[in-house]
Amino acid sequence: MPSVCALPHPAAVRVTLVAAAIAAILVVADPASVHAQPIGPGIVPHATPVPRSADENSGLSPDVFYRLLLGDVALQRGETSLAARAYYEAAREARDPRIAKRASELALAARMSGLAQESAKLWATLDPTAERPKQILAALAAGSNGKATAEGGVDNDLKVRLEKVIADAAITDRGPGEIFLQLNRFFGDTQDRRQILELVRELAKPYPKNPEAHFAIALAAYTASTPESGSDNGALEEIDRALALRPDWERAALLKAEILSRKKPDDAIGYLSLFVAANPDARAAAGGLAQFLVEQKRYAEARAVFQRLWDGDRSAREFEFGVAVISVQMKDWETAESLFGDLKRANYGENGAVELYLAQIADETGRYQDAIDRYKAVPEGERAWLAKVRVAAMMGKLGKVVEARKYLADLPAVTIEQRVQVRQAEAQLLRDANDNNGAYGVLVLALKEHPDSPDLLYDAAMVAEKLDKIDDAEARLRRVVELKPDDAQALNALGYTLVDRTARTSEGLVLIEKANKLAPDDPFILDSMGWALFRLGRYAEAESYLRRALKERPDAEVAAHLGEVLWAKGEHDRAKEIWQSQLKTTPDNPVLLETVRRLVRGDLRAD
Repeated sequence: MPSVCALPHPAAVRVTLVAAAIAAILVVADPASVHAQPIGPGIVPHATPVPRSADENSGLSPDVFYRLLLGDVALQRGETSLAARAYYEAAREARDPRIAKRASELALAARMSGLAQESAKLWATLDPTAERPKQILAALAAGSNGKATAEGGVDNDLKVRLEKVIADAAITDRGPGEIFLQLNRFFGDTQDRRQILELVRELAKPYPKNPEAHFAIALAAYTASTPESGSDNGALEEIDRALALRPDWERAALLKAEILSRKKPDDAIGYLSLFVAANPDARAAAGGLAQFLVEQKRYAEARAVFQRLWDGDRSAREFEFGVAVISVQMKDWETAESLFGDLKRANYGENGAVELYLAQIADETGRYQDAIDRYKAVPEGERAWLAKVRVAAMMGKLGKVVEARKYLADLPAVTIEQRVQVRQAEAQLLRDANDNNGAYGVLVLALKEHPDSPDLLYDAAMVAEKLDKIDDAEARLRRVVELKPDDAQALNALGYTLVDRTARTSEGLVLIEKANKLAPDDPFILDSMGWALFRLGRYAEAESYLRRALKERPDAEVAAHLGEVLWAKGEHDRAKEIWQSQLKTTPDNPVLLETVRRLVRGDLRAD
């Protein structure tokens, strides 16, 4: 089935921000936890240890916390230049050399020479003993930022210079370790990663007893491989050599976990669990473990990790925040509300983050007037706009649809994006009030002003389908796909519409399969796959996809589909069990009720 609306519901925002919030927490979790370039989904584990400043334990200011969170979200979206700018501003505000170092590395990777220079200057000012910022500034002054040649290879002069830099460092007290840790970042986003791997192997060859040299090879090997290749290019072997030389090295442990997770995430979790048990003070590794657990939706275990960290240091509010965020994801509203209330009293967090979570908790638990009051209390900033839009939805829940529409009309929507969101919110308000015709009218009018807005086109298609305007729905979705050909949700919605509302099931399945390749774990797409296969008579495959979808998202429509597949297979009792279970939580879902009444021909809830 397609996702209902392009405008994010707080639950969708909540899912997106869990990993980002944890990433921001990890910045202050340990001296070694300032992130380097991402090497896996949602986790950027490797960084160079820098001693904490005397006042660091007081935590991050709300402004700095916000910029760090913005930077991590930008990285997850592949927006390196935005992340670099966010980290630079955070470093300038916090006066923290670790964050300035991160900003410098990201600016180099984004080929933003001006920002790289400013970030490196700031880093050098904040940490005069650091050699790396001086190297960056020298390279920029010489017209090179460590990239490959135009032909995709590595300049031989660069190799000679690197050999000399490493050799010079090897005869100092500090040794070449820092150079090896920076080596992969120096090449940025060079496309020929295999050639970089061979170069790193050559540079590291004279230093077999140096753990950082093995780390550099492991990282180069990891980035030169792909999940599809089935080979890690020797990355695991090299990182094991690094850990044999330095067994308690958190950064190497995190990289090993990343390497393991590419084939089997549970192996990464098992390894980090053992590492953290053997090294109870390893905060960065514990934070990495929590993030892996979140990615696998093992929320209770992830929360337990942060709970242990917080129990060990009650002044570390970032860990309390981690417990609270995961509690929201677990829908443990009572615990989450208590913790966020405590954080609000402690004046913790970026501008509006805690207040917005408290509002969402009231929203999710049906306390709509409390939610209105809390949304209105979110201070001005980026989060305030989302809060203002949600106020209208809460008014609608209280039956004040007319007042809510007037409230939306009076909102100061300045940007095109905000004007589109206001129209989406108004349409959703009417849909929630079962006025699909009114919602359709709002969206059609909005499309006259913004004819190629993918979000408005998508929402209009969803409402058109409800009004049996199938040709209209198909045309609008095809336009979304034209505008965004790799949009998994648009492909899925178009494919599902063809499967569910036309006789063109095979054509629809092709679109859904493309969506599934783009987002293989999306429960909406998994449901669509199952439903299309069911329509084609492929019951066993259909059941497999639908069970995965229901596990990812216990949804009434998915339950209806899975039950119908089981019913068609003759497994009536199992179908009834699934329907009865879902009816306990969503007794009024029209798709589920229609399916039960059509097949059972009775009121299943009375059984």
